[in-house]
Amino acid sequence: MTTSTAHPKSHPGLNLGPAHGQAHKEAETVVFGFWIFLMSDLVTFAMFFATYAVSIQATAGGPGNADIVDITSIGLQTGALLISSLLFGIATVAMKHGASPRSTILWLLASLAFGLCFLGLELRDFHDAAEKGTVPMRSGYLSAYWALVGLHGLHVTVGSIMICVVCAQIAIFGFADDVKTRVLRLGLYWHFLDIIWIGIFSVVFLPGLLT
Repeated sequence: MTTSTAHPKSHPGLNLGPAHGQAHKEAETVVFGFWIFLMSDLVTFAMFFATYAVSIQATAGGPGNADIVDITSIGLQTGALLISSLLFGIATVAMKHGASPRSTILWLLASLAFGLCFLGLELRDFHDAAEKGTVPMRSGYLSAYWALVGLHGLHVTVGSIMICVVCAQIAIFGFADDVKTRVLRLGLYWHFLDIIWIGIFSVVFLPGLLT
């Protein structure tokens, strides 16, 4: 009978220490607090979604939902954000299973590149909308649209900055326990933005595509 011995660092999470240990207990408190932050952020997004939902017909004779949807751009944005989230997940798994700091940084930078592609496409859409006169001051609907989509874009911008910060910390401090915990929290935040974007795609853009 063969008995398998687990690697001393094999346990759920990001392997903060040789076993769950004190480092894991300290991380639990920090990560739980971050989950509370994400839930409060979800409430904020819920209010913006609700405002958008009640403003759909408030076009004041101006452009409506079907007039502001560019299917090609929205498809590219969605693909870029989902790929970015996938690459971030790969970076986390690589770090967990003993990849070098350099390798993890490269995966994170690849994730960042796709996040920046998303932002570039979104900014282009906002610029095109402004040139066509579909600005927030035009109607209640457009105010709600710019606010909801812009809030998500602002979050992606903050997340992109934080990826740069985390990459710098990995390069300087390596895989210290607190750095690993920051990567974990940033990953939660980055994947959370994917979920919000799917909501925006379903509530804001999909109805326009089907009209």
